[in-house]
Amino acid sequence: MNTRSGKGLSFAKRIYLPRVFGMGIGLLCVMAGTAPLSPPPWVWAFMLFNGLVWPHLAYQWAARSEAPYQAEQRNLVLDSLMGGFWAAAMHFNPLPTVTVLSMMTMNNVSAGGKRLVLRGALAQLGGMAVAVLLLGPGLQLEATTLQVYASLPMLTLYPMALGWVCYQLAIKLAEHKRRLGALSLTDSLTGLLNHGAWKDLLMLNFQKCRKHRSDAVIALIDIDHFKAINDTFGHVIGDCVLRQLSAELRRTLREGDQAGRYGGDEFCVILPDTSEAQACQAMERLRERVGSYRNPQLPTLRISLSIGLCPFGAHLDTSDTWLEQADRALYTAKGAGRDQVMVAHRLHAGTQGLHEMPDLMSLAR
Repeated sequence: MNTRSGKGLSFAKRIYLPRVFGMGIGLLCVMAGTAPLSPPPWVWAFMLFNGLVWPHLAYQWAARSEAPYQAEQRNLVLDSLMGGFWAAAMHFNPLPTVTVLSMMTMNNVSAGGKRLVLRGALAQLGGMAVAVLLLGPGLQLEATTLQVYASLPMLTLYPMALGWVCYQLAIKLAEHKRRLGALSLTDSLTGLLNHGAWKDLLMLNFQKCRKHRSDAVIALIDIDHFKAINDTFGHVIGDCVLRQLSAELRRTLREGDQAGRYGGDEFCVILPDTSEAQACQAMERLRERVGSYRNPQLPTLRISLSIGLCPFGAHLDTSDTWLEQADRALYTAKGAGRDQVMVAHRLHAGTQGLHEMPDLMSLAR
């Protein structure tokens, strides 16, 4: 909040235009309230300074400060101080006094809450005391027609302007919240779903499949010998390999498929409304595309994938069981020589087993 390039400076910028507008129309209100009292010339000069010069000076003061947020809080207190001064200078004429002080209190509520409201109220009392000492006490309880009309812009236009600023801020906060929500669900390196978000989707898809008896397949993907890639080429290249695989997943999968980074060099995919054969074709296509990747600067770099698939079946009790079967298929693929796709199957009632699809036997190496 206190950095010159952070939220403190944006806070000062956000208040700048409302202050220029508010002080400008507030000047009309104060001039109408003080004119019948024939104040000395220095009061008129100070009035013009406060209404026309101070908003720009306050912004420059905050923007050039080492702590713009704190500087702008100080400026708001000074606004309240000057508001109290003008209330006493108008001899507390009810309509213009209430208009000026209530608008400044509104600023303090929106900008700093209860604490700033309290500081602003004390500043208003201080400003009143200064005006009484300099100009003498007085009380004017009747508002003229001119004062009524001069107060109308402040009572109508300024709340609209402040409301618009608050609305724009609410839109920005909602967008920031949406972005933060998206970041909390994605893996920072690959941009895919992170472990927790993908497992939540897995549970939802499991419940959907059980309820509607629909097809779905999950896949666990492991980069073969990834540790050796890191040891040989370095972790920077290892990260590039992870990003390359995530990019291939986006290119290969359909729009409704849900891919994530399960952890380390393991990736996970949910293929809804997909048969076993379709899933095998998709994963084989992914395996071939990744395997054909070549980097001219690293001619010895080779990437291969071991993939375990598990179609949804009524024998699966939970989403964790579903995931466990895909995991077993993955480790069977790795144990059988890697760089291949394996599918988990229920061999018979009460038991679980694994086998490689007959049309994928040629993939084993």
